[in-house]
Amino acid sequence: MYQVDFHHPVRVHFIGIGGISMSGLAELLHTMGFRVSGSDAKKSKITEHLATLGITILYGQRSSNITPDMDLVVFTSAVKEDNPEYQAVLQAGIPLMDRAELVGQVMKQYADSIAISGTHGKTTTTSMISLILLEAGLDPTISVGGILDNIQGNIRIGKSSHFITEACEYTNSFLKFNPTRSIILNVEAEHLDFFKDLEDVRHSFRLFAERLPEGGLLIINDDIENTSYFTNNLPCDFVTYSINHRESTVAGAKSHYSATNITFDNSGHGHYDLTQNGKFISHIDLNVIGIHNISNSLPAIALALSLNISIDVIKKGLSSFQGTERRFQYKGEIGGVTIIDDYAHHPTEVIATLSAARNYPHETIWCVFQPHTYTRMKAFLKEFAKALTLADKIVLADIYAAREVNPGDISSEDLQRELFKLGKEAFYFESFDEIENFLLENCNNGDLLITMGAGDVVTIGEALLGM
Repeated sequence: MYQVDFHHPVRVHFIGIGGISMSGLAELLHTMGFRVSGSDAKKSKITEHLATLGITILYGQRSSNITPDMDLVVFTSAVKEDNPEYQAVLQAGIPLMDRAELVGQVMKQYADSIAISGTHGKTTTTSMISLILLEAGLDPTISVGGILDNIQGNIRIGKSSHFITEACEYTNSFLKFNPTRSIILNVEAEHLDFFKDLEDVRHSFRLFAERLPEGGLLIINDDIENTSYFTNNLPCDFVTYSINHRESTVAGAKSHYSATNITFDNSGHGHYDLTQNGKFISHIDLNVIGIHNISNSLPAIALALSLNISIDVIKKGLSSFQGTERRFQYKGEIGGVTIIDDYAHHPTEVIATLSAARNYPHETIWCVFQPHTYTRMKAFLKEFAKALTLADKIVLADIYAAREVNPGDISSEDLQRELFKLGKEAFYFESFDEIENFLLENCNNGDLLITMGAGDVVTIGEALLGM
């Protein structure tokens, strides 16, 4: 495996540089003095930003983009072996490295590398932790899987020993990471185009926990089934937390944090009392909605306390967090209809978002749902239908294929039929134009319209708003 010498910068090319994680790595290496270039399928705000930094951006992926002066080429799991650049690199004998391996090597350059993992909530929790450390003046380097307004992007390059990043389980990417502190938010059946089943997912998270060194720290959600499976015989310390007020299920846990006396204000923002082993610590006020974000805030607090950050600084950092792009993001209002966009693309996430929406001002909750990948839709068809019943009215778009090819045996109309069986009013349209026209005719003053999914469904709300 190629080892990057961060003290002797070389020429690095990124295949798919416009990706949220790849772009952050490219900017980080550029700041370290590496000569960076990259290719992507099309222009975006991210690639335009990288170009303003002096990074060479090539649009379209072709073999001619690969040149002999390149010392290393970085790619993601989305890049297939028949990619012309990938093939050109192999033929030229240039060292190849996947994104996760590069992240792992970057983490070794920091004394305190913090990795946030879990099936859901990684971006939000990473953002919360980032803002707390910034408020504490710890000057961290931050790589977040979304756009965080507080740092004006997805990457912030600090000068301290603290590095914060998301750790995604897909294709076991996080098993190449080298954290000193890790968080496991939740472990559910997901990415079943890669994992065999839930037990396979759990096994990978156990291996991730084992990557922590002696003297490291694992913070884990005690509401995960059989938490001790992940914590037994680890070389590091661990802390548990739970949204439920109960003792830890793990014998010997160093600490246990929970939220009690939970309330929501008129805007749906969560408020609660933080307890440690049942003892009141402080009252916490959040500026984001939903009980899932209360849960996300607990490991952020636990990690900050492990860094000896005061509770007052922690509270100030949390209060400055108002969400990230595509996580219950307010997009605007038209004709008295409030438009929100959310990235939810797993039944658990759909439930969390629509449950949170119930505490948000509304007359009728409309959910425009775009399923993400055929594999996920087939695996969770009934679960998606049940989750969507939390909306008052549901509009379905076609499945967003992402990395997959249509197998021809699953469609959004199958989801519509499941919703009909549950007695829900659900509408399906083949095109976004049809959806937009339907919404203009049927949404009323005071309604809440949520565009939901990990694909391009966000453009429906933006089109209605004239963005």
